[in-house]
Amino acid sequence: KMQMTATLTEALQEWESHQKEFQVIQENHQRYMQNLHEVSEMQSCISATIAHQRKSLKDFLQSLKTKGLAEEETKHVEEIKEHIQERQSILSQMEAFLPKKNGIYLCLVLGNVNVNLLSKRLKAAYKDEYEKFKLCVTVILLLLAFTCRFFVTYRFVDALMNFLLVWYYCTLTVRESILINNGSRIKGWWVAHHYISAFLSGVILTWPDGELYQMFRRQFLSFCLYQSFVQFLQYYYQSGCLYRLRALGERHNMDLTVEGFQSWMWRGLTFLLPFLFFGHFWQLYSSIYLLSMAPVPGCKEWQVSVCGLSFLVLFMGNFFTTIAVVRHKLKNTSLNRSKSR
Repeated sequence: KMQMTATLTEALQEWESHQKEFQVIQENHQRYMQNLHEVSEMQSCISATIAHQRKSLKDFLQSLKTKGLAEEETKHVEEIKEHIQERQSILSQMEAFLPKKNGIYLCLVLGNVNVNLLSKRLKAAYKDEYEKFKLCVTVILLLLAFTCRFFVTYRFVDALMNFLLVWYYCTLTVRESILINNGSRIKGWWVAHHYISAFLSGVILTWPDGELYQMFRRQFLSFCLYQSFVQFLQYYYQSGCLYRLRALGERHNMDLTVEGFQSWMWRGLTFLLPFLFFGHFWQLYSSIYLLSMAPVPGCKEWQVSVCGLSFLVLFMGNFFTTIAVVRHKLKNTSLNRSKSR
C-alpha cells in the first residue's frame, strides 16, 4: 500500500508538472496567434502603402519634363529621376518579404497559395536546397545517360530517362517561379529555356521506337552525357564565383547558378565559354540532323520535325543570349579601362 501511495503521489506530481507545461504552451500559442494576426494586418498595410508609393512615384515621374529647362534645372531633374529609380529598387526589396499574388504559371500549378518565404534564413535555405536538387538530379541523369549509351538498349530505360528529364525540367520551372517570387533575379531566356527543354523531353518521350528513333538515339544520349557533364562543371564554377562575389557584397544573396554564361562569371577564368559554345552548336547539329530526316519518305513520326525545331529554338536562344552577355561584358570592361586612363 505504501508503494502504491508513493507511486500515485509521484504520478500526481508528474501530472501537475504536465498541466503547468500545457498551460505555458497554451499561453505561448495564444500570444503567437495574436502576433500572427498583427503581422498579417501589418503586411496588408505595408503592401497597400508600397502600392500607393509606387503609383505616386510613377505619376510624379511622368510629370517631370526636361524640355525647355535650363541646364542646371535639367541636371536637377535627372538627379531626381535617379533617386526615384533607387527608391523603386528599395521598394522591390521590401516587397520580397511581403505576401504577393502568384503569377499565372504558379496559379495554374499550385493555386493561389502564398509561396513567399518571410525571412532571409528561409529564403537562403530554399535557394540552397534548389541548388542541391539540381546537382543531385544532374548526377543521376549523367549516370543514366551513360548506362543507356553504352550498356542498355531497351526502349523502356530510354523512356525512364526521358521521363526523368520531363519531371526535372517541370520541377525546375515551379521552383524557379517560387524563387523569383522571393527575390531571385533569374529572368529572360534562362527561364524560357527550361520550359522548352521540358517540352522537348516530353516529345522525345512519346517518340515510338523505330528506325528513325534508333538513328537519333546514340547522338541524343551522347548529347545528354555532355550536357550533364557541362552542367556539373558549371555548378561548381558558378557556385564558387557567386560565393566570392556575395562575400564581397557584389551579388544578391538570392542569385542562382544558371545553365548559361552570366556577366558575373567573367571574374577569374572564362574557360566555360568553349564548353558552352560546343554544346550550343551540338544543338544546332541535332536540329539540322532531325530536320533533314523529316522529308524522308519513310518518316511518319511527327516527333522528328518538332524535336528538330525545338533544338533550333534552344540553339538560337542559348547562342545569342551568350553572345549578348559576352558583348555587354566586353563593352563594360573597355569603358571601365578608358575611364581609369
